[in-house]
Amino acid sequence: MSCVCSDAPSPSPSNPTPSPLRRPLGPDRAEEVQDCLRLAEAVDEVVREGGRLRAFLLDELARYRAALPGAAVGYLEQLQGALAAGYEPLAEDLAALRALCGSAAGGDEATRRRALLSQCEHLAERGVRARLAERLRPVVEPRTRPVAPRLRALPGGVSAGSGAAARGSPGGARDRAGGRAEGRRAQA
Repeated sequence: MSCVCSDAPSPSPSNPTPSPLRRPLGPDRAEEVQDCLRLAEAVDEVVREGGRLRAFLLDELARYRAALPGAAVGYLEQLQGALAAGYEPLAEDLAALRALCGSAAGGDEATRRRALLSQCEHLAERGVRARLAERLRPVVEPRTRPVAPRLRALPGGVSAGSGAAARGSPGGARDRAGGRAEGRRAQA
């Protein structure tokens, strides 16, 4: 035998259980709302700052690329940092790396340049393939309910054979159809 004891009123349509989200806005609740708004503003500011930082780093990479071959070491460092952050190398980056691989460099530096060129070629190819796949993906149109064919009246009404069979009376439709036809002939 079990007994449920509770001081809380039982929920009913006329007396629903108060939801914790439907509490009245008191000073504590208003403060929570303000904290949430401040947090949302802070997140928005971080996103904007991230965009500004990304734009700055891309501009910096372009400046180093324009200063090649004299700024080769700085350019390679900037490019490696950008790649680590998800940058997809441009055609200009590939051309600059190919030119750097063709110029004279020590053994370790030449190996580093070739490895970076190989990585950039791989990333660029993957990006091109992804864009092509996106273009070639068929556009999926939303499924609509098939339109039922509209029923259309045929001149002359229901044929004698099909109408009588459908209604279950062997001559009922014929008599009605025949009577109408005779009435039309008599009026003419």
